[in-house]
Amino acid sequence: MSAPMAIRYRKHHRLFSQNILHKCRHLLRYLSSSHGKRDYDLVVIGGGSGGLACSKEAAQLGKRVAVLDYVNPSPHDWSGQYGQGYGQGTQWGLGGTCVNVGCIPKKLMHQAALLGHLIEDSRSYGWDVPESVNNDWQKMCGAIQNYIKSLNWGHRVQLKDKNVEYLNALGSFADPHTIRAVDAKGQERVLTTENAVVAVGCRPLLPSQIPGMAEHAVTSDDLFWMKNSPGKTLVIGGSYIALESAGFLTGLGFDTTVMVRSICLRMFDQQMAHLVTDYMENSGTRFLKQCVPVRVEKNGDGKLEVQYQDANGNKDKETFDTVLLAVGRSPVTKQLNLSQIGVDLDDVGKVIGDYDGDHERSSVSHIYAIGDVLHGRPELTPVAIKAGKLLAHRLFGGSQVHMDYDKVPTTVFTPLEYGVVGISEETANVTFGDSNIEVYHAFYVPLEFAIPGRDATQCYIKVICEKGDDGRVLGIHLTGPNAGEIIQGFSVAITCGATWRQLSSSIGIHPTTAEELVKIHITKRSGKDPTVTGC
Repeated sequence: MSAPMAIRYRKHHRLFSQNILHKCRHLLRYLSSSHGKRDYDLVVIGGGSGGLACSKEAAQLGKRVAVLDYVNPSPHDWSGQYGQGYGQGTQWGLGGTCVNVGCIPKKLMHQAALLGHLIEDSRSYGWDVPESVNNDWQKMCGAIQNYIKSLNWGHRVQLKDKNVEYLNALGSFADPHTIRAVDAKGQERVLTTENAVVAVGCRPLLPSQIPGMAEHAVTSDDLFWMKNSPGKTLVIGGSYIALESAGFLTGLGFDTTVMVRSICLRMFDQQMAHLVTDYMENSGTRFLKQCVPVRVEKNGDGKLEVQYQDANGNKDKETFDTVLLAVGRSPVTKQLNLSQIGVDLDDVGKVIGDYDGDHERSSVSHIYAIGDVLHGRPELTPVAIKAGKLLAHRLFGGSQVHMDYDKVPTTVFTPLEYGVVGISEETANVTFGDSNIEVYHAFYVPLEFAIPGRDATQCYIKVICEKGDDGRVLGIHLTGPNAGEIIQGFSVAITCGATWRQLSSSIGIHPTTAEELVKIHITKRSGKDPTVTGC
């Protein structure tokens, strides 16, 4: 070989070798990032009930898990009410909506209001109680907030005990396997993961098209952390959040009005919804029906003047101390870059699941969603928790068990509680046909209402069944005290496929409200009076 040829050969060989080396390094990087060498087996974005349950379960199965949780302040500016230095918006700790601004504080304030009613009732049982008994808003809220903070701390301790890494940072996807985490100081950290779960939940809607609403209204994100009492309050909306809030505010002694555009409790059985609102009206909550707000302005006294109009276009104006907006919730997904990495979202930004037969799997095979952020699923804490645990076991435990989103029980904690499991009467009629279902019902008087003479007109039970003694129980609805405690047990029976024969042959516990469910025997079809008259 001549010298020039040898030089060209060595140069070509060197370039070839460098090219091979470059490709090998690229392949090694790909293999290390794609086949088990990523930072985590699972990263969960969202530290609510579902995200925490999923992450802890995965860690218990021996996986490397991280949870990202970050709360953007609510839009409401508190500086005008509480003076300089208070800060803008409401924030809270680890645990998500339920712990901080949902189920827990809601139920505790509901309990506070019930205690007020029980104090009144106690006079009928011989207790010497002063005529004037008032609630201390700041003392009540302080106790509730301290309890919530203990739950926040408990969640952090549990994550540490189960070897889940917790990052108080805002997460977003850089690519399908890479998550960018930015903390409150703007410091960024990049995480790579085999699997990801989106569990960021929803936040209250605050429509900007109504002048003054976004500037002056509060939402459920703010209500439970208010330092001063709300005073005379307008609650806008007919959702369960609206009615629950209005119910306990009335019970705590505040002048409370509910403004409803159309119907209340839209997704619930409407006969039961009317019973709930009738009881609230009889208990002192005022309703402005078929009305919508037009404008909100703050006057010279710091009060809020709300202009509204009815269905006929007639306008009116009224002054309130607080306007609470509860007209719906929207998913917190805009900041996640989900669409950019191929995750399908619905029109409001919720993750569309049900890919490859997995309810929680998104259009990107290793990215999942649980809880309120998942399209078409109940926005309920126990649903998110159960779905999160089952998902962890499918991903890492070899399980094939999926979440059953049917027959999910729930309770609306209005002054007269409304518990339900299964379908509404309207849904049963549409699905099965009126001639193929039987509705058993009863009006009853809870024993605890008897001596104080409390109004029991709206205490009602309805059991919807397929026709025939062996027809399945399709839905159970109950308004009355302790409705949630009662429905929880019956939900087990419905999940197991209970029939009317099995339900009606059960023995009741006397004297309880729950026994009325196994005693009812009058059908709507019969036209007979369903009022319970004795044992």
